[in-house]
Amino acid sequence: MTCARHSFTLIREFCEARALVLMTRQVQAIWPDHKYENWRLYCFADPASAQLFLDHFGGMMFDPKRDRENGHARGIWRRTGEYKRVLDLGPLSVPQALRN
Repeated sequence: MTCARHSFTLIREFCEARALVLMTRQVQAIWPDHKYENWRLYCFADPASAQLFLDHFGGMMFDPKRDRENGHARGIWRRTGEYKRVLDLGPLSVPQALRN
């Protein structure tokens, strides 16, 4: 079973091996049907670093100027389409205890 600590270790080791500087942020993602989740964002100083991370771990690109209500620091991420919970993403996984 992959736990949150294991996922964190994978991310830390990946970034250290490539000398990537990583910051995390939280954002509330809300879908048109009013379902929502709190998501952790992995933030990088430049698009090329973010793309390296995305190519390795999967996921989706988040652009705060486009996706966070006109760039407001405390704005929400208005998602489009149908809500689908993400439990596994490449080598990362949500711990079993948090899946329900």
